[in-house]
Amino acid sequence: MISGKIIKLVVFELLEFAAFSTPTLVTMEQFATAYHRAKNISERTRYWLIISCSIAYVAVVTLLIWVPVKVLFYKKHHLYKKITGWRPVLMMCVVLTTLPSFSFSIAVTEVQKNNNGSIDLLPDSLPDLPVSLVLLSLIVVDILEKLRTYPLRGQEKSNEDRHIHTTSLQQIKTVAEQVGQNGGNPGLSQAAKAPGMSQLSSDGPVGSQEPSFDSGILRTISRRDDRAELFLWSFLRWSDTIEMVRVAGHPAVYKSGWLYPVYIFSYLSVLRIVFTPQNPLLNSLAILLQDLPFVFVRFSLIVALGTITPILGLCKNVLVTLSYVYFNYLTRLRPFSSFETSMS
Repeated sequence: MISGKIIKLVVFELLEFAAFSTPTLVTMEQFATAYHRAKNISERTRYWLIISCSIAYVAVVTLLIWVPVKVLFYKKHHLYKKITGWRPVLMMCVVLTTLPSFSFSIAVTEVQKNNNGSIDLLPDSLPDLPVSLVLLSLIVVDILEKLRTYPLRGQEKSNEDRHIHTTSLQQIKTVAEQVGQNGGNPGLSQAAKAPGMSQLSSDGPVGSQEPSFDSGILRTISRRDDRAELFLWSFLRWSDTIEMVRVAGHPAVYKSGWLYPVYIFSYLSVLRIVFTPQNPLLNSLAILLQDLPFVFVRFSLIVALGTITPILGLCKNVLVTLSYVYFNYLTRLRPFSSFETSMS
């Protein structure tokens, strides 16, 4: 009988390959349709030639790159463990699928511009399917790569157990710190074990206490599982990029030269998906590849074309960038350090 691990591997690989190949085929089909309509000819030889080229491209990169890399990592686990900080599968998707798809999405509008000779004859909006499919495929591959470390059956460790374990570790750490500060005095170390002492000795800010439900319907609806939250945060993480790509479909954008910076900076923001979720550089890369460039793009779009992009998005990018710089760097300087100024 086939084991569950083999079934999980096969299903994940098929889903990842579908997410890897489908966006390119769909985007090329949109390009072939636009090219055929632009030429306004009855025979469809050029249309099928473009479709054939797209199929050939997917087949070549699959046989020469995708399959060999997958087989190599499956048979040589030690090689995969040596790769730290980035994910090869996402790298292949970003370079071999996302980049061609974004390029041919731009080519669709260029073909229509060159044929019509006037931007007034262009369609009212660009088709949303290709770009949405590209981003959806990246998110799906990202989710599948994260889910590989989780079992798909059975319950995860309960949130109550994790809370008890974390609280116990914090209390042990607090007692150990006080023993060290008091020179190992037994009397003071016993006092540190008093109820509430760990909260009083904490240097962190005191905020509202989180509720805890032990029984009833509240306990049922308060359950949390990392596997379910993984789907939620994987989509929320890319909401800013999705909104920016959606702006590219606005007539005022794709009928002008603003289409290029929107797609270019959207693609740069997608590069973040290559890095592992726990990479220490990921926060800095999010600022450099997404929030900071989006500040200038969104501000320029609002000044030149009006509020075709939400002002809320611009505020989000500005506040995230400023807060990152302030709390990570400026607070380390003497004028912004409350500890150092109080000692002076």
